[in-house]
Amino acid sequence: MLPARYAPILFGLILSGLMSLLVSAISTLRAVGPKADFLDLWVGAWLTAWLIAFPVVLLVAPLTRRVAQHLVGKSGLD
Repeated sequence: MLPARYAPILFGLILSGLMSLLVSAISTLRAVGPKADFLDLWVGAWLTAWLIAFPVVLLVAPLTRRVAQHLVGKSGLD
């Protein structure tokens, strides 16, 4: 079990991994179609996307949290 202080990093890792997995699958499928090498192309696209998405999520999360708090009020995200 990880200490609680790692929760934001773990959240960013999981969120960026899942979102980049989904978006890269859709993008790859639309770009090349259901070809025999689709899985190889998808995994390559996903890993590249995740490599970029993870640090971006960590960087923009505080700003996104502040915008959300502003839109719903502080008590909405407690």
